[in-house]
Formats: sequence, structure tokens, C-alpha cells
Amino acid sequence: MYDLTKFQRDLLYVISGQDELHGLAIQDELEEYYENEVHHGRLYPNLDEVVDKGLVEKGQVDRRTNSYTITARGQRELEARREWENQYIGKLLSDSE
Repeated sequence: MYDLTKFQRDLLYVISGQDELHGLAIQDELEEYYENEVHHGRLYPNLDEVVDKGLVEKGQVDRRTNSYTITARGQRELEARREWENQYIGKLLSDSE
């Protein structure tokens, strides 16, 4: 997870929340979160990279549409990231009380 960009991490979060998302659905989710357009030239190379790293599995819906699903490894990486974040968030919350 340490070698992913923030955008690639966000891809994992979006994909992990759904089953077999296609690229345009992922793009829509990210555009809603970023409140900005996510271009195909940014989206698909990053999707290919997380697939190449074994964090996401790429399937085929039809000849023109691919689907993306988080792998068990991708899920473990997200969980490890969440644990790491929680150790700091928990400290931040307890310091503010």
C-alpha cells in the first residue's frame, strides 16, 4: 500500500465498496468525491496499475466493458491501512476530549 498514489488508494476504496464495478461507475464515484472531472487518461492507467499489483481483478462484462473487483490481497491492504490510520485518528480523537 505504501507504493500506491492517493488516487490509486481511492480506487481501491471505491472498488471495495461494490461488486464488479465498470470503469465509468468508478469514474462517477471519484468525480463525485473529488468534485472534479477524472479523465480517462488518468483513470485507466491507474486501474491497470492496481490490477498489475494484484490488488484488483479485471473481468470482462462484454467486448467493450471491463469490470473491476477487489482481490483478497487488496482487501488485506485496505484493512492494514485502516488499522494504521486508526492508531493516529484514535490519538487525535482522545487528544481533543
